[in-house]
Amino acid sequence: MAFNSKNPFLSNKRFSSNAVSRAEEVHEAKIIDYNQEMTLSGTINKTAILFLILCGAAMVTWWMAFNGMNIMLPAIGGAIVGFVLVLISAFKPQLSPYLAPGYALFEGLFIGGISAIFEAMYPGIVINAVGATLVTFLVCLGLYKFRIVKVTEQFKSVVIAATLAIATYYLISWLASLIFNFTPVHYGNSMMSIGISVFVIIIAALNLFLDFDQIEKGVEQRMPKFMEWYGAMGLMVTLVWLYIEFLRLLSKLSSKD
Repeated sequence: MAFNSKNPFLSNKRFSSNAVSRAEEVHEAKIIDYNQEMTLSGTINKTAILFLILCGAAMVTWWMAFNGMNIMLPAIGGAIVGFVLVLISAFKPQLSPYLAPGYALFEGLFIGGISAIFEAMYPGIVINAVGATLVTFLVCLGLYKFRIVKVTEQFKSVVIAATLAIATYYLISWLASLIFNFTPVHYGNSMMSIGISVFVIIIAALNLFLDFDQIEKGVEQRMPKFMEWYGAMGLMVTLVWLYIEFLRLLSKLSSKD
């Protein structure tokens, strides 16, 4: 059984549908401008731009937090707006050149706020989480580049099924905690909770391979230029998820000390 990527920006359906449109252009003998096609270097540049925007926005709420200002509104508002932009871009990828920078901006406000909260509770945790996220990204990129890890259909199926299971578990746990007023098992610093965090981090890291694979396929299939923003935005979504999970894991380990 084959699954498509859970990441809405990197679905096989989206890439394959664009491939069909490209084939139709060739069949109709239209001139294709290379400058209007998705490239690897272009996607890397777009990812760097989004990263800088996210970091810049994060610094704003970080500064606000450590200067005694209320960061709840920009942090929560940023998370909500960022999620909405994700949904819009999933259905309207041609708008990604406008939505992706907006996502990085608002998500950055959320990341800066939540990072400041964790840093106040556990000094030094943010730099450790950033370092862990960066190392994980580089290791996964190296494993993919040198084909040590190959993204097969079976690999995709397992990773996507696990990702869907995690999302379902988080949703059910959240709803149950609201209705029945109980503490989900992944809360706290028990060994079970820590084990769940480690598992989620592994799955988040494996999603990076799906991101790399779909970006590479998009370049090979000569997707439209806006797909560079689309692919870069999808990669940023995975990195943000990975960073947040590292924050949660490190906070659990720190609270046991």
